[in-house]
Amino acid sequence: MCRRVLDYDADMSSNRPHGDDPSSGTSPSRLFSLASSDARGELVDREGLDEEDVVQIDRLMAAISALRAAERSLSEASRRFMRLGETDMRALHLLIVCENTGTLATAGAIAHGLGISSASTTTLLDRLERAGHIRRTPHPTDRRALVVAIDPATREAAVRTVGRQQAGRVRAARHLDTEEREVVIGFLEDMTAQLSLDGLDWGPPPAGSRG
Repeated sequence: MCRRVLDYDADMSSNRPHGDDPSSGTSPSRLFSLASSDARGELVDREGLDEEDVVQIDRLMAAISALRAAERSLSEASRRFMRLGETDMRALHLLIVCENTGTLATAGAIAHGLGISSASTTTLLDRLERAGHIRRTPHPTDRRALVVAIDPATREAAVRTVGRQQAGRVRAARHLDTEEREVVIGFLEDMTAQLSLDGLDWGPPPAGSRG
């Protein structure tokens, strides 16, 4: 049975960091502006960008920063509400997806989905089962395996709170028309590729960072 905390609504009341002064150089809204983060032009080629372009790009970077802050706040509040760790919450989300899609969740599938070892998965499932969040039953066709399912009360609590808040992503997407969504998809895919670590070699670390 999922335990609840009384101050959850207060945790979710604001995603903006306290004391955020937009005029400050250390303000979250300015940390990623070109003038603040690349004052010498060492990182970004500004050729072809006029002042309005730079201002708009700064607004876009600030909006992405605000989204990340909102996601962190939601993640932290959800973990406090459910009284679970990050991996625990990911496991419950995976189990809800398996239930929604009619997929039998085994320990091996959970380990693969979470990217953790078999030993860590066993420890995780033992912990969740002791807390009453999951149940394990014999697999219908594989006598060597057990099927893992989320407890109905835990599922209801997660969907009613964290899930409903996360659904705001879809509500925001619905505000866009088809062409606008394609632009956003293209932008996010391009940004993901730009930030990818595939094939990246930064060389040796600075001398001061070596152990």
